[in-house]
Amino acid sequence: MTTAQSTDSALDHVLRYSAFTTDPSGGNPAGVFLDAGALDDAEMVAIAAHVGYSETAFITAGDEAARRFGLRYFSPRAEVAFCGHATIATAVALAERIGPGELVFDTMVGEIRVATTLEGGGGGGGGDGDGGTASAPQATLTSAPTHSRPADEAVTEQALKALRWTRDDLDPALPPHIAFAGNDHLVLAAATRERLADLDYDFDALEELMRVQGWTTVHLVWRESADRFDFHARDPFPPGGVVEDPATGAAAAAFGGYLRALGLVSEPVRVRIRQGEDMGRPSDLVVDIRPEEERVRVTGRAVRIPEA
Repeated sequence: MTTAQSTDSALDHVLRYSAFTTDPSGGNPAGVFLDAGALDDAEMVAIAAHVGYSETAFITAGDEAARRFGLRYFSPRAEVAFCGHATIATAVALAERIGPGELVFDTMVGEIRVATTLEGGGGGGGGDGDGGTASAPQATLTSAPTHSRPADEAVTEQALKALRWTRDDLDPALPPHIAFAGNDHLVLAAATRERLADLDYDFDALEELMRVQGWTTVHLVWRESADRFDFHARDPFPPGGVVEDPATGAAAAAFGGYLRALGLVSEPVRVRIRQGEDMGRPSDLVVDIRPEEERVRVTGRAVRIPEA
């Protein structure tokens, strides 16, 4: 059997879910391959490319009794160390098959625990999750330890040039940082909702800068009000061959660490992030942060995408 034939056959085993939504036409689509132990890296890249989503998750090993699984993530171009929305999608897919409860994923960034529920809110994140329907499956991942540091000014200028932004477009209360929760993300806060909505960047220039700097996405945010933790976000993802990600759980986790590093979290805080709205795939992410903990929790719902 040729590699192409092997890939075509494997595609029949890919499940498709949309994460951080209760509507299959919203959220961020992810491929989920539940039994990828026999696949090599080239086959996983090929499958991810055929699926065409920003990431496809592959379970490469597993112990259902222990609810522990090896998990890898591939964009259409290459392996990604960690992906939040594909983790949420995989956790929901597993919960629908082996029952709700806690799951443990062994990933390139270490152990990731995910609490799942199939009915109502909760899911380890508390409260109503993303505010979707009560019956929508929900998952809460606990991130890798987060950290955040100020972005180099010269590199920030390069990013702004590629985005076709200026310093005047930024919110001075939320300075540029490199935030980490398994991957590095450049965090830039827009001063206005209009600036965030008008995303027209130089794809090649931003891709090259991100490749050199090792950033997975550029996490662009706008804060609705200074006295609330409600944000809108957009995430360019040119290294993965994607203009924009409609929901980015890894960036949301890193952003939680960013807010803690800035000293904005003095007590347990719940952050709500609305993403994907400007590209017609609205997504809702919930981030729970505790000032004494390096890890943050990201909650979202996921739904199966009907087959065409």
